[in-house]
Amino acid sequence: MNRDQRKKFSVSRFLLLRLAIRATSRYADFNPVHVSLILFSALSFLGYGSACFFLTSFKSEFERYGLPAQRPLVGALQVGAALGLVVGLYQPWIGLAASGGLALMMLVAVGVRIKIKDPLPRTTPAVLYLALNAYLCLFAF
Repeated sequence: MNRDQRKKFSVSRFLLLRLAIRATSRYADFNPVHVSLILFSALSFLGYGSACFFLTSFKSEFERYGLPAQRPLVGALQVGAALGLVVGLYQPWIGLAASGGLALMMLVAVGVRIKIKDPLPRTTPAVLYLALNAYLCLFAF
């Protein structure tokens, strides 16, 4: 990495840090743990929601769930909610709605996994994301 690249990288890191500080200091209730959990959830659902559109393996997964027609809707809702979590750092009511919506979506996902008799290792991520987003909805926003 040459000097100009390091300088650009340093400026980028500085701007991201300022953005995080601004987001956390704007609302007294936000703390670094909440911001980290919000960003983790947002990145996770952004990835999963995008995968619903771009990965062919997700088509077979939704067929296994018995919900092939809902795949684009689920993907769009997850991408939208992921963006809502990030916007929630500036407008908490949007983050509250997004995290509540994701928690509800994961509750339905757990129900679907139970209905199709998925083993526990396949159900566990939905349960954990349900718990994470319910926590964010109740305590972070």
